[in-house]
Amino acid sequence: MSVAIVGAAESDLGVTGKSILHLQAQAITGALRDAGLPLGAIDGLATAGASRFSAAQVAEYLGIQPAWTDSTFAGGSAFEMYVARAVQAIEAGQCTTVLISYGSDQRSARSRSLAGVVEPHTPQAEFEAPYGPLYPVSYYAMAAQRYLHERGARREDLAEVAVAAREWALLNPKAYRHRAGPLTVEQVLAQPMISSPLTALDCCLVTDGGAALVLTTLERARDLRQDPVVVLGYGESTTHDGMAAPADLLRTGTIAAGRRAFARAGLGPRDVDVAQLYDSFTITVLLTLEGLGFCGPGEAGDLVRSRRLPFNTTGGGLSYCHPGMYGLLLLVEAVRQVRGECGPRQVPGVEVALAHGVGGILSTHATVLLGADR
Repeated sequence: MSVAIVGAAESDLGVTGKSILHLQAQAITGALRDAGLPLGAIDGLATAGASRFSAAQVAEYLGIQPAWTDSTFAGGSAFEMYVARAVQAIEAGQCTTVLISYGSDQRSARSRSLAGVVEPHTPQAEFEAPYGPLYPVSYYAMAAQRYLHERGARREDLAEVAVAAREWALLNPKAYRHRAGPLTVEQVLAQPMISSPLTALDCCLVTDGGAALVLTTLERARDLRQDPVVVLGYGESTTHDGMAAPADLLRTGTIAAGRRAFARAGLGPRDVDVAQLYDSFTITVLLTLEGLGFCGPGEAGDLVRSRRLPFNTTGGGLSYCHPGMYGLLLLVEAVRQVRGECGPRQVPGVEVALAHGVGGILSTHATVLLGADR
């Protein structure tokens, strides 16, 4: 049984003044309208962001009693994982139509904390917290510093990721930095250093926002309003929690997650027409491009500079929005690119789109491949 995405939408973005549940409701209403389905059709729910009991809270708010739920908390990769779980639940007959949703009021609430309390008697508490690292930027900065040292890259390679994101944001009226104007490598490098070698423009935005997807069987999807976007493959990998654990900061779980997704889909990196990659920081993109096999180790900077692979066509977390956990918005844009409805930022002839989420401090990784119904 094949499963397809039939509805996709985002909520208001930026500085909204709206609650988490309000933003989720906006996105959910939009996704259901996009699919041409009533709320009563939903019998599966996967969500994060509202509380530790996100699925129960969102279900109660919507007035539904789903037969299947998932509130796995894995940071930014959770939503790509939800797609995999939703496909499996539909194939197993646990439910027929799954809603995936997320919302965050992080900007309005003036909060960026998603880390929670450091538990005592853990490696993080004993070996990392005493040094007062900024979560998560100090950890990504460590990976970036190692990347520059080991792979012979330059800070300009990092900055080029932010420049490419801004180019796409200028084509997207919903992007937070749509009117900010073009960005240069020199401007990125000249920004205040947040955690060496990452400047302010190497770091993602802090915004409010939410998004939602609706999935159902491909057979049913073909009778609905939109052209189905088929889930071709998925894969994930969880490697560590604290930064003291990985033996190699540059060998991330992206490698295994991508390999599993491509194998399940029977595809390879060359088959991907457009990619939506988690860009919490510029280093995240370079490591992801290499881990997914789009280029070799140390070659990601040149790949970005060449613009051969269209990626983060909204402007990404660096210039579009980043409401705490950004993975669901990657999937919304991937769906729209496959449908061909992105206007000035549309990549011509998209048949296969990839979305890759990253959570924690390069801790969790999940890849989803989506394709047109041919």
